[in-house]
Amino acid sequence: YGLEGLVSTRADVYSFGIVMMETVSRTKPSDQMFSGDLSLKKWIEDSLPNATLHVIDGNLISPEDENFTHKLECVVQIMKLALNCCRECPGERINMKDVVAEIKKIKHQLSTKVG
Repeated sequence: YGLEGLVSTRADVYSFGIVMMETVSRTKPSDQMFSGDLSLKKWIEDSLPNATLHVIDGNLISPEDENFTHKLECVVQIMKLALNCCRECPGERINMKDVVAEIKKIKHQLSTKVG
């Protein structure tokens, strides 16, 4: 997390991205399925945008849900946001103000189509 050896809020942004991925996938970064070059981040990244259903928690959304396509688009946006939080270089990571704005935007999109 502190690849450059410096503690900063950018490390917290990285951690937040990992927590978002854990929440959406219901999978921990320490899961035994992750070995070698495969990590939670890589697994999520490789799933976008066409294999998203393979990595998200089945209790979160299912194809039988009303407004399924719209909900799935919102989940994809959340995962992309999480990946933006987890960029390798701390200077390339999104800041938390922008994270909050994006989450509010996704929430608004979800509530206007689904709610």
